[in-house]
Amino acid sequence: MPTTSINLRPLTIDDYNIILKWSKDDVFCSSNGWEKNRDPEELFRWWNKCINIAMDDFIRIGIEMNKQLIGYADLAYIKDNSAELGIAIGESKLWGKGIGFNAALSMMRYGAKELGITIFYAETHETNIRSRKMLEKLGFKEISRIGSEEYLGKNEQLIQYRYDI
Repeated sequence: MPTTSINLRPLTIDDYNIILKWSKDDVFCSSNGWEKNRDPEELFRWWNKCINIAMDDFIRIGIEMNKQLIGYADLAYIKDNSAELGIAIGESKLWGKGIGFNAALSMMRYGAKELGITIFYAETHETNIRSRKMLEKLGFKEISRIGSEEYLGKNEQLIQYRYDI
C-alpha cells in the first residue's frame, strides 16, 4: 500500500498535458478503451468537452497523489440510488500498488455521501486480474458475465459486479 495520500479533485483544462502523456501509453490506451495515436488537437477538444459539459448521469473526478494527477474516477449511469463505478490510473507504473483500491473507496464514499448512492455496479474484463481483485477486495460480488469487448488487443469476456451499502 502506498504511504502517500490519495485525493479526489475536479479535473481542469490544465490537466491536458498529463492526459496527452497517458494517450501515448499504448498499454493504458488498450486497457481503458482509449483510441491509440490520437491527434493532440482532437484530444484537446475531447478533453475540453469532458471537463466542461455537465451531465446528470455522469461524473468524472481526478485522482491525485502527491499533488499530481495520476488518474480519474467515474460514476456513470447515475439513476436514483445507483451508479456504475470506473477507475483509471494513467501512470501504468503505479498499477498494482493499491492506488485504484483507495481511489475507488474514496469515490464510493463521495457517491454515497453526496449523491445518496447505495448500489454500485462495476464491469471489468475476465483477464484483468488486478481489477477483479480490487473489486472483490472492495466487497463487490460478481452478478453476471454478459458481453465481450477488446482488452489489450484481444476480445475478452466482460464480468459485471454489484456492491450494496
